[in-house]
Formats: sequence, structure tokens, C-alpha cells
Amino acid sequence: MNNGVAAFIKDYLGVKSPKTAIILGSGLKDFIDNIEDKKVLKYKSLPEFPESTVEGHNGELIYGMVEGKEVLCINGRVHLYEGNNPRKIAEAIYSLKDLGIEQLIVTNAAGSLNEKIAPGSLMLINDHINFSGRNPLVGPNDAHYGPRFSPMNNAYTPELLEKIKKIAKQEKIDVCEGVYLMVLGPNFETPAEVRMFAKFGADAVGMSTVPEVIVAAHCSLKVLGISVITNYGAGLMSSLPPSHEETLEMANKASANLCHLLTEFIKKEG
Repeated sequence: MNNGVAAFIKDYLGVKSPKTAIILGSGLKDFIDNIEDKKVLKYKSLPEFPESTVEGHNGELIYGMVEGKEVLCINGRVHLYEGNNPRKIAEAIYSLKDLGIEQLIVTNAAGSLNEKIAPGSLMLINDHINFSGRNPLVGPNDAHYGPRFSPMNNAYTPELLEKIKKIAKQEKIDVCEGVYLMVLGPNFETPAEVRMFAKFGADAVGMSTVPEVIVAAHCSLKVLGISVITNYGAGLMSSLPPSHEETLEMANKASANLCHLLTEFIKKEG
């Protein structure tokens, strides 16, 4: 793997030794306001780096300080449904590894498959189901990062999950816990699919996150995953169709709790 992208990021942003990287999902960019001494690098300035084309995803790397800790923030992820090669997502995560990142926080906006998990909730991800039909590890394996057949039983690091639950309790922020299912998209799910996914054991559904976590597990990054629940899945608790506008609106409403939770986590664990 050529780590030229990591070297470019390091030189352009003046990156020193950040331990934590954060990927911000749809409508969750408010966290950027918590970053001090910000330096910004647009994806389009990165060599061979895919650009985000979705509203709510700015497509930039932001480096700075949160509560005295260095962080690298990915403001706007790229999605498979945009036509991106899954290997490009793999290369982006490997670049974080090359920069010395040890833990990856992934956030997303997701639809609820569980009547008990209402819009506006924060769901801590404890496992996932890859229903996208795509895998970023397909192709030649680079043993520098990980084995050909990497285990996924602790892809979402139990230690980090317990720490974030403890912090949420201390800060009086309500969180729930569940399984995230990824579909390829870009269309929303049908009512029949929503019912099926719930029977699979999934609690939320979205169109991202899983490829990044697969690669993070492959190269031994610790992972913390958080879904902002923006709507009920089609046919669940409502006859109204979901929309991207609703996703952004509800994500913005829940972002204050998410921002506070992430800030406290970085303060104590970053």
C-alpha cells in the first residue's frame, strides 16, 4: 500500500500525533464547532481521493484540538452508492492508520427498525449486518495492514462501548444500543424490507459505516460507532415516506447531544 496520501495529509495539515479520527455522517457537522485551531483540507486536493457528492457531506478533512487532544475529523464521507470503488474507502482508512490513528469514531444518520428506538435517539452500535453486497477487502490483501481473513466478532470495540455508556450516564444523555444494517442505497427501503431487516435482528438501517468498520477491523483500529436515529423505517409507526430532508432535520436536532457526548469522550479517552 502506498502511504503517499497519509504523507500528503501530514504535510498539508501539519499533523503531529493524533490518536482519534472521527467520521461525521449526514447532518452531523456541528461537531466541527468544537474543534479549535482548525486546519482544513478539501478532498479534491488529495491525490486520487474520492469526492463526496451528497448534501450534508462537505468532503473535507479537519485537523485540530478538542479539549486539548489532537483529532482528525472526516467531515463528509463517501458512499458506495455514489459509484465509488470500495477499495477507495479501504485506502482512506489505511491512510488514517498510516497517520498513527489508533481509534476511529464512526457516526451516521439511520432509520429505526425498532419501535422502541424513536427518531432523535442516539444508538450505540454493538454489531452490524452487511447487506450491501460489497466488501472493501475484495482483491489482493496487503499483509502490512492485516490478515487475508480478518475476524469481525469485536469490530465495535467492547471497551470503547462500555466507556461511552459510562460517559453518557454521567452526562445524563440517553443512549440505546443495537445492531446497524447497511444497504447499498441510494433508495430508501421498502416496508417489506424493513420488516425483514427487523427479523434479521437489526435495530437500525443506513447506507454507510460498514465498509469503514470492516477496514478498521482489518488494520486493528479500535472502533466506536454511533447512529443518530432520524426516522422510522418505511411502514413502521408511520405511513409517510422517509426523505433526505427529514434525515438532515432530525440529525441536526440530535446533534447537540452527540457533540457533547463525543467531546466528553475525547476529553477522557482521546
